[in-house]
Amino acid sequence: MKILNFGSLNIDYVYQMDHFVREGETISSDSLEIFCGGKGLNQSLALSKSGVKVWHAGAVGELDGEILTQQLEQFGIDTSNIKQVKNKTGHAIIQKNQEGQNGILLYGGANQEITKDQVDHVLNEFGEGDFVILQNEINEVGYIMEQAYGKGMRIVLNPSPMNSKIWSYPLHYVEFFILNEIEAGDICQKSGSGRELLDQLAEKFPGAKILLTLGQDGSLYKDGDQVFEQEIYQVQVVDTTGAGDTFTGYFIGGLSLGETPGQALDHAAKAASIAVSRAGAAPSIPTRDEVLNGY
Repeated sequence: MKILNFGSLNIDYVYQMDHFVREGETISSDSLEIFCGGKGLNQSLALSKSGVKVWHAGAVGELDGEILTQQLEQFGIDTSNIKQVKNKTGHAIIQKNQEGQNGILLYGGANQEITKDQVDHVLNEFGEGDFVILQNEINEVGYIMEQAYGKGMRIVLNPSPMNSKIWSYPLHYVEFFILNEIEAGDICQKSGSGRELLDQLAEKFPGAKILLTLGQDGSLYKDGDQVFEQEIYQVQVVDTTGAGDTFTGYFIGGLSLGETPGQALDHAAKAASIAVSRAGAAPSIPTRDEVLNGY
């Protein structure tokens, strides 16, 4: 079984703020830090640190993307399917307030220059039973899903950031949905408690497994008639950026290593708690040894 992450690659510019900028307001930041990021890169790092081999596909700029491929390669991730384009690498402007919460502005850049030819070339290396992990920060997600499903691959979708493009995707091909309660409410076009949203998603996508993250209320996972509940591990929050990506990587990584859903959820929750206790997105992701021995 192979794990392909066809995902975004960003450079994160993180500004420490007293509070988020309001309309019409100009304020100074306390600091600026630059990190490797993007939901795709973060999830690949989390997968690799969970103990599995990862192939990453995507796109970066010719002049500013090398830092991202080097970061992936440092952790043993295959980058042979990352293409270089003339556009700038995608980036994010992240405001982080005193409570560790964040507000994010994305620029797609090279992440929006995936082509069908690239998709076909990449998927030639993968086949039935292999995982393909997708987020909503690149283009051609729908085409990737169609081609991957035709090859019998197992599709994992994290529909973030949520926007109108989601409705154009063949969502009935998805085996694993990993999403938060806001994204779940948008997809269901209803509001409700975590359990209500979980049931609504399962009714809408009866063939899928649903992992719903609920912030301080933990997470819920539904596979057919089985439902697992997972509480969070309480820590001092420094920075929540990348916590969801860490959770995703450790959960799918755990399942691919043969863990039960309950074990994978517990390890994912521990990994995410360690991540929020540290600064940055990619740098905050813990190793499996830290997760297993940190508590």
